[in-house]
Amino acid sequence: MRLLFIPSCPVATLLLVALMLTGCGSNQKPTPKPRGYFRIDLPEKSYTILDIDCPYSFEYPSYSTIVRDPGEVGKPCWINIHFPDFNGKIHISYKPVRGNLKRFTEDARKLAYKHTVKAEAISEQAFVDKQNQVYGIFYDLQGNVASPAQFYLTDSNRHFIRGSLYFRTEPNQDSLDPVIRFVKKDMRQLMETLQWQNR
Repeated sequence: MRLLFIPSCPVATLLLVALMLTGCGSNQKPTPKPRGYFRIDLPEKSYTILDIDCPYSFEYPSYSTIVRDPGEVGKPCWINIHFPDFNGKIHISYKPVRGNLKRFTEDARKLAYKHTVKAEAISEQAFVDKQNQVYGIFYDLQGNVASPAQFYLTDSNRHFIRGSLYFRTEPNQDSLDPVIRFVKKDMRQLMETLQWQNR
C-alpha cells in the first residue's frame, strides 16, 4: 500500500498546488478544430441523349433534369440542366450565327473573365472536334467564384452555344470542390458528344 505524502507546511502546500496548476497547461491557448463539411455521395456516371426540338443535341447526366429557361421568352433553345441533389445547374444558351461569331466569342470570354476579381486562376482549354464541326473553349475557374466552369461551342458559321455552371449557394470552393469536379466532367461529356442538327 502506497501512502500519499501531504506536507504539513502551508508554504509547501501552496507550492505543490501552483506546480499542479502550471503542469495542467493552463497557459496554452486552445486550438480550434478544423472546419468540416458534410459528406456528399456522388451518383454513378450515366448519360442520356438530349431530345428536344433544337438545332443541337448532346449527352447529359441521367441524374439531372432538363428545364426550359423560364426567363428567356422567345428563346426556346435556352435550357437549364438541373442537378437537384447538388442545388446547381448548367445554363445553356443558343444563338444562330449570322456574321456575328466574333461578337459571340468575345462576349463569352468577357463573361468568363468577369470573375477575375474572385478567381484565383482562369485557364482556357481549346476544344476541337473536326468530324462533327464543333469548336470552342472550356474556361476552368478556380477560387470562390459564382460560376466555376464555362464553355462555348460553335461550328463557325451557323450555330453558337454557351454553357455556364452555377450553384444556388454561397461560393465556397473548399466545400463544393468534389461536386464542382464531378459536374465539370459532365460538362466535358456534353462538349464531346455535341452534334449540330441542321434544321
